[in-house]
Amino acid sequence: MNTILNISAYQFVTLPDAPALSDILLQRALERQLKGTILLAEEGINLFLAGPPEAVRAFVAQLREDPRFSELAPKESWSDTQPFRKMRVKVKPEIIRMNHPAIRPDVAGLAGRAPAVDAATLKRWLDQGHDDSGRAVVTLDTRNGFEVDQGTFNGALDWRIDKFTEFPQALQRNKDELRDKTVVSFCTGGIRCEKAAIFMREAGLEHVWQLEGGILKYFEEVGGAHYTGGCFVFDERRALDSSLSTLKT
Repeated sequence: MNTILNISAYQFVTLPDAPALSDILLQRALERQLKGTILLAEEGINLFLAGPPEAVRAFVAQLREDPRFSELAPKESWSDTQPFRKMRVKVKPEIIRMNHPAIRPDVAGLAGRAPAVDAATLKRWLDQGHDDSGRAVVTLDTRNGFEVDQGTFNGALDWRIDKFTEFPQALQRNKDELRDKTVVSFCTGGIRCEKAAIFMREAGLEHVWQLEGGILKYFEEVGGAHYTGGCFVFDERRALDSSLSTLKT
């Protein structure tokens, strides 16, 4: 019986107090007997938590009392056992490392957010074979190669990167094949594809979107249409199927 609620969420928001906030969030999580990882940086928060549903949701509710996190939108899945071994809160230079300081979705006037496409719209585009302007649609997997091997969108571009910091170089090698196409970048929960979409726009590609909420939100809203395999997750479940259940191997 699935009694453990798992959530993943991120938000790009400026956090100059990230070190102090880390102690507060760790204490709150431990008090509720949650396990997982919270990453904090000046650019925002990225979290993966699991525990009894009432405890997880109480943690999120308290976090949202801080106006900076009011728009935090966790993606939920369930498991019958706790998939994390301990609770960790870390302060990092970036909540997802890209090594390009100008790519800051949290700061208006720098890169800002890239336009997003929701799951239903992407499914419709893939159903019809083009976007609403008649332009060919390309899905671009921004995850590491071993994650892609677990499952991906049918026909998605996979540049076989080993870590996200390799994405900018991979784009330079492959940029020409994306010109004059609508490019939808995607990843597990949205954080990598958001930075990737911004970087591609900064590199001169005009028709670039991010998949809002990543694969997990796509599974939640439209299921596994146009997708083969599972979605790799960084916990002991290893991968989820399109019903957001642990993938049976």
